[in-house]
Amino acid sequence: MKNVTFLHPEFFWLLLLLPVAAAWLFWKRKQQAASLSMSSLQGFQASPSLLAKLQPVLPALRLAALACLIVAMARPRTVDVTNKTKTTKGIDIVIAVDVSGSMLAKDLKPNRMEALKRVAADFVEERPNDRIGLVVYAAEAYTKTPVTSDKGIILDAVSSIKYDNVLQDGTGIGMGLTTAVNRLKESKAKSKVIILLTDGVNNAGFIEPETASDIAQQYGIKVYTIGVGTNGMAEFPYAIAPNGQFLFRMMQVEIDEKLMKSIARKTGGKYFRATSNSKLAQIYNEINKLETTEIEELRFYDYDEKYRSWVLLAGICLLLEFGLRNTIYKSFI
Repeated sequence: MKNVTFLHPEFFWLLLLLPVAAAWLFWKRKQQAASLSMSSLQGFQASPSLLAKLQPVLPALRLAALACLIVAMARPRTVDVTNKTKTTKGIDIVIAVDVSGSMLAKDLKPNRMEALKRVAADFVEERPNDRIGLVVYAAEAYTKTPVTSDKGIILDAVSSIKYDNVLQDGTGIGMGLTTAVNRLKESKAKSKVIILLTDGVNNAGFIEPETASDIAQQYGIKVYTIGVGTNGMAEFPYAIAPNGQFLFRMMQVEIDEKLMKSIARKTGGKYFRATSNSKLAQIYNEINKLETTEIEELRFYDYDEKYRSWVLLAGICLLLEFGLRNTIYKSFI
């Protein structure tokens, strides 16, 4: 009976009639039995035969048939459910990540860049129905991964983010935002979103952030901006030792929050400040809730009716009872 459901379970209330039916059959059997008065039973002490002992099987078979018919009326069946989901209104998202040297600062653990990669990977995994792309920028910007629905490619790209000499060091917020806009401007998605992360002020690039935000607004792209870094002082890399290791010292955290708020406000997004690992995770969770995807779920039900076997079992019980009553036990009745 595993995975069996019942279409009409209310018929099980009829099982309460079984004790009544059993009492009625017992009473009827007593009424049908002939009686004979004798002065003594001393000459009739022989034990009853096996057939006589098994005679109560007849009403038991009738009751079993009745129970099987009740179960059959309850319509037992198994169901195989097939789900098919279809994204009806998807979202295209581009994550634009600042990979300048300051992202190695240790106010987030183990540093800003590694903390960001962990949280961004969780965010990607929680958006199974959306297309996501990745842009990295410093003084310049380039597309690391175009917008795609292949989450494996995106996760590999996120995990490979690092500070290197591919891009000239600096913070070109306008360059990063413009590159992200280029990835989305031809998108036909219901919603187009850029998540722009930086930990500094715009000091490089030939495109102003204000101009980039105007372009994003023109294409209907919403920009969520995140300022990464604690309040006050943080350990920043300031030089590279002869052995290739970065040297750190305490420096004042500088984030152009006014600019980031302006970009978010102009495009209909929101500005966040990530001052710790947990706060960064909370920000991504909030964006995840703000940008929901409409999904149509279709369910297909395949029912396998099981009542026929119960009807067959009831019929077998009745035929067996009828046969025994009219053959072996005919002389007992």
